[in-house]
Amino acid sequence: MWVFYFFAALLIIQAIISLRGGVRYLSYIQRELARENQSFTPYATIIAPCRGIDQGLRENLAALFHQDYGPYEIIFVTDDADDASLPVIEDLRREFCEVESVKTRVLIAGYATESGQKVHNLSAAVREITTASEVLIFVDSDARPQSGWLRTLVAPLANEEVGAATGYRWFIPVKGGLASRLRSIWNASIASALGDNGFRNFCWGGSTAIRRETFERAQVMDAWRGAASDDFALTRALHSAQLPIHFVPACLVASHEDCSFRELLEFTTRQLKITRAYAPHLWKIVLFSNLLFVLIFFGGIALAIACAALGLSFALPLVLVFAIYLLGGLKAHFRWRAILLPLARYGRELRHDRLAHLFLWPLTSALYLYNALAALLSRRIVWRGITYELKSPHETVIIAPARRE
Repeated sequence: MWVFYFFAALLIIQAIISLRGGVRYLSYIQRELARENQSFTPYATIIAPCRGIDQGLRENLAALFHQDYGPYEIIFVTDDADDASLPVIEDLRREFCEVESVKTRVLIAGYATESGQKVHNLSAAVREITTASEVLIFVDSDARPQSGWLRTLVAPLANEEVGAATGYRWFIPVKGGLASRLRSIWNASIASALGDNGFRNFCWGGSTAIRRETFERAQVMDAWRGAASDDFALTRALHSAQLPIHFVPACLVASHEDCSFRELLEFTTRQLKITRAYAPHLWKIVLFSNLLFVLIFFGGIALAIACAALGLSFALPLVLVFAIYLLGGLKAHFRWRAILLPLARYGRELRHDRLAHLFLWPLTSALYLYNALAALLSRRIVWRGITYELKSPHETVIIAPARRE
């Protein structure tokens, strides 16, 4: 019992520290949204890798044409001329062909042989950007940016000491369902890891801007060689060059998607396997912190039930478990309030999922533990229909080649 009380107290201290982080996250987002952005709108290239049909793909890609920005170009890149996304892309190009401020191109990159397919596609697109472009922007096909996204994401780069500017993703379930909501809650804890410390932030490849000169100076193309994860490799390159990454809350983007439980497990486990390959220290933190939580929280519930069944006092174990649950719920509340600010246009959807974020978060800790243990046993992932073995940050083996989705 005393062992349980000791670790429960330790977990409560951890939860208090985490709650303070949630308050700081909300405060940071409020400050950043109140800041007046500099007018910095150099010619920019948006690189949008596509493979297959994402949920809401047409709406996601159409948003790239509606940016409140000066002249810019969009390079849509895929690996195969028969990719299912290309008819959607060509339809949008025809629809917006009269928008003079936006130039578009389609690039067929071919199949990857020594890296992840997305990394291969991005590398091919970077080699094809126009000489007029001063800024590169990377966006994922499952992200739906708002009209001010490009302008706001590029603005921090007016300071040449900034390595890159990044947003992040917030999953918004379309039809709902437990699996979709659990994925949103699971992903939310990563979103709130970003903040005011540019040397601890990371790039998310679905919403990142970097100066062309900085991209070359940080030798990102070399960092991508043999890599499976574009954003982890980009982050490592910028950290090695001692360049800070600025988190731009206004560039948090919505991903309107549902998923099954199989897709939930595949997505979350893939993220932890990638984390173990590229940032093993973070993987260890995830493994041990969630192991502690699962043992104490769910073990505490079992202990209270056992004590009640034996006629023993169960008040203290129950109080400790409730304190942990309450602190975690408060952290989720502050995070939800923070996200509601930049994603106000999705207020109805976010409010619809609020209770899930407040009350179901312990389940995602158990999911994180499963993901971390799965990453311990295997480094093999399936990503967009391609099977990879993550040997190291610079060595990716393609086990099963691309197949059409």
